[in-house]
Amino acid sequence: MKVAIVHDWIVNIGGAEKVLKAILEIFPDADIFTLVYSEETLEKLNIKNNVYASFIKYMPLGEKKYSYYLPLMPLAIEQLDLGKYDLVISSSHCVAKGVITKSYQTHVCYCHTPMRYIWDLYFPYLKDHKVNTGIKGLFVKAIFHYLRMWDVLSSNRVDYYIANSKNVAKRIMKIYRRESKVIYPPVEVDKFTPYKDKDDYFLVLSRLVPYKKVDLVVEVFNELKLPLVVIGDGEEMPKIKKIAKENIKILGWQENHIVREYLSRAQALIFPAEEDFGIVPVEAQASGTPVIAYGKGGSLETVIDGETGIFFYEQNRESLKKAIFRFINERDNFKTENIVKNAYRFSKDRFIKEFKEFMDEILNNS
Repeated sequence: MKVAIVHDWIVNIGGAEKVLKAILEIFPDADIFTLVYSEETLEKLNIKNNVYASFIKYMPLGEKKYSYYLPLMPLAIEQLDLGKYDLVISSSHCVAKGVITKSYQTHVCYCHTPMRYIWDLYFPYLKDHKVNTGIKGLFVKAIFHYLRMWDVLSSNRVDYYIANSKNVAKRIMKIYRRESKVIYPPVEVDKFTPYKDKDDYFLVLSRLVPYKKVDLVVEVFNELKLPLVVIGDGEEMPKIKKIAKENIKILGWQENHIVREYLSRAQALIFPAEEDFGIVPVEAQASGTPVIAYGKGGSLETVIDGETGIFFYEQNRESLKKAIFRFINERDNFKTENIVKNAYRFSKDRFIKEFKEFMDEILNNS
């Protein structure tokens, strides 16, 4: 059986790329198709498979500024010729699911989410990027309108959907009107070491982009004067550095071994974003570290309130402050063994087992 895996882009390493790596353990000889990739990222992921890119990779600045080519991505993904494969697996949070397959092929989509910036985050995106008014705004809105139509149309090209959470399964049903099998993404929980003797700092581990709400956490810790460490990089780095006071350390991007050390020794991870699933809270729990999380989206499936973490339900200062005070008062109630045990529900071994079982089921019925 010839297998092709379609992944949106392989430029940075995030949760989607960890899913890709796990799928490759199941189908080690698969060919990979993507809009754009970087050799450096393939090397970091230790991917030695055949990798084929769309024309976007060869456009001016295509590898580094590929997001500028968003209007061309539907066209680009449709130009990938997958005719010689029996099984096509798309790993999609943008356009990968839109590849064109033939009637004799089986197409399974592992859906991280339908494109969030054209659906759930549409209005916040326009506001955050200051394109909600004017000629430029009208141009962006027209592009997103076209992308929404294509996104729904291309959803019918998939034979079977796998959702990365119950949260995303609901979104798939809402937007595409399709059922999906929930298989949580793989987390390498055994790579984290719990420490019972914690340091005094709280931790944020995140890309620094508007919807992640890292600025909210910094503002609250400015006010509370509690120690906070921020690890991550992104477009909001200048803003975060500007508003952070002396009790806040901004470390930027860090190597994995340093991230794991900070996760293990933190009082708690602060996770203020609404995510589709959210691997970082699981990694924190694998480190024996409780999570103070925004109580919406994937966190509701990975964090147990009062046992492995605490929720706050509004993305504002007062709600987050109350959660922090509650954590400080209840800190002794959080047992390391319970926190770690919860994280192991999302292990990579569990992902591979469930993914194999689902693939066997649908291929045997084809």
